[in-house]
Order: sequence, then C-alpha cells, then structure tokens
Amino acid sequence: LLDNEVDCRFVDINMGCPIDGVCAKGAGSTLLRDETGLARMQAVVRAMSGTMARTPLTIKVRMGYDDDPAKYVAHEVLPLARAWGAAAATLHGRTRQQRYSRLADWSYIERCADAAAPSGLPLIGNGDVFSWHDYEQHMSSGRLATCMIGRGALIKPWVLTEIKEKRVWDISASERLGIFRDFAQHGLEHWGADEKGVETTRRFMLEWMTYTHRYVPVGLLEDGAAQHMHLRPMAYRGRNELETLLASDAVEDWMRIAEMFLGKPGPSFSFVPKHKSNSYSSESAAALAAWAGDADGGEQNG
Repeated sequence: LLDNEVDCRFVDINMGCPIDGVCAKGAGSTLLRDETGLARMQAVVRAMSGTMARTPLTIKVRMGYDDDPAKYVAHEVLPLARAWGAAAATLHGRTRQQRYSRLADWSYIERCADAAAPSGLPLIGNGDVFSWHDYEQHMSSGRLATCMIGRGALIKPWVLTEIKEKRVWDISASERLGIFRDFAQHGLEHWGADEKGVETTRRFMLEWMTYTHRYVPVGLLEDGAAQHMHLRPMAYRGRNELETLLASDAVEDWMRIAEMFLGKPGPSFSFVPKHKSNSYSSESAAALAAWAGDADGGEQNG
C-alpha cells in the first residue's frame, strides 16, 4: 500500500512516547525498559522496513526508560538500528521517567551520534530547540544530520522561519492572531464546516493554545536576553491588549480567541486541557505540578 498507493517521504515510528496510556500497552518508551522491549523494538523495525521497498522507515527514541544514567540504552540501540532497517533515527535527550522536566542532555545525544556514525545511521537531535541560536549551537559539532523541533514549534511556529533566515523575529500580536486564523481555515477545510467539523477545529485550537500562551514577545525581554522553553514565564502585560490576551493562561480567554474565527460553541461543548483530564495519570499530574512548583520558586522563572 505504501509503495504503490501512498506518496510519502518516510514513515516514522515513535518509540519514545512517555505518555502513560501508550506505555501501558507496551509501546512508546516501554520498548526501552528491558530486554523484552528491546527485542520487540528490533522485531518491529525489521518487519516494517522489510515490507517497504521504496518508503524509508525512521524511528524516534529517548535515552532510556529510567532516569538513571547507568540504565540509558540509546547508545547501544542506535548503532544497531541501521542493520535492522532504519534509514535514520531521532533521539530525544530525556528519559521516559524524566518526561519533559529538566534540560535535554545534548552531550549524550552527541555521544550517541558518535556511536551510530560507523553504521551510517543519520541521527537527528531533539529537545528544547527554541530559537535559531539553539539550532546552530547543536549543529555546530557536525555530528548530527539535523534537529527535530517539537514543543518549540507548538509555542512559536515561526521558529522554523527564524532558523531558515537566521534571525530573531519580534512577531506582532496581529501576526500571531493571523496564525490562528489560518489554523481555523485549514481545520474547517480538513474536518468540514458543519457543527462537528467546527467543534473539532475548536478543540484542537484550544489544545494548541495550552502551548502558544507561553511565548514571551522578544520586544518585552531585556536587551540580549532570550526566552528558554523549560522556563515558565511570569505573568506579564503585553504591548497592547491583544498581546496580553494571547499570553493568558485562562481557558476562558482561549475560548474568546477561538470564537473570533469559529463563532460561539454549542451549549454542550466543554474543554479541559489534557494535563487536567484523564489522558494523564496522577503520576503525570504530580510531575507537572512539581515542575510548576520549581517555576514558582523563582529558579525556573524566566
């Protein structure tokens, strides 16, 4: 089907997802936990790559399952992945247990790049890339094929433009609002303009806003300062009312923004951010609360 009917550049298997619902099924980061998981990882990569004649297979992993350097396994797995059939691999510089706390370990990513190099496996680094300076810094060693950008592109989608043009973009509030307008238009084209399509678009837009409100406009930072993704920003007043609205962490304000493009929601519509819903276990909620607590303590505020 992939080779004959579908036009795609590659198929990627996320073998590093830390979410409880995924790991509970023996998938995601669980594949990195023990020999059974690693054997299953190898079997999956071999089976999938062996059935795709024209479409490359890539994989994404984390450093390991447990937050213990003695139990990191990526440096052992990645040198073997090419022989299994992987065309390339992405390494997120965190463990499953670590989730998204603390900084990604880029020294370990480069260690893995060196370990995988003799096999010919291109390695893509991932973790905390939030500006073109971050990208250039990580690419300067020459060990990596490129960097994958995840949360950074959710918080500020224009980071890709910044990287391409090697500049810091002090994007205006109206330009940022235009991104939501485009999202709404694309959502209605994809899911349909009927009631179900509108509410699906609204739900995805609101979920996205759980990230976008964390952006701090460059023009509000002190000269020479830069926002870092792992530092939660303090509340601030924007340069105009719209910029302040876009920085709000209140669901009610996110709803107001969505209404600008999608109208008022139906009486039965409700929205709860994922970190407050059943999609995340109490373990996840506790980890998030601890992270937020660090931020409130001052050290993690930025």
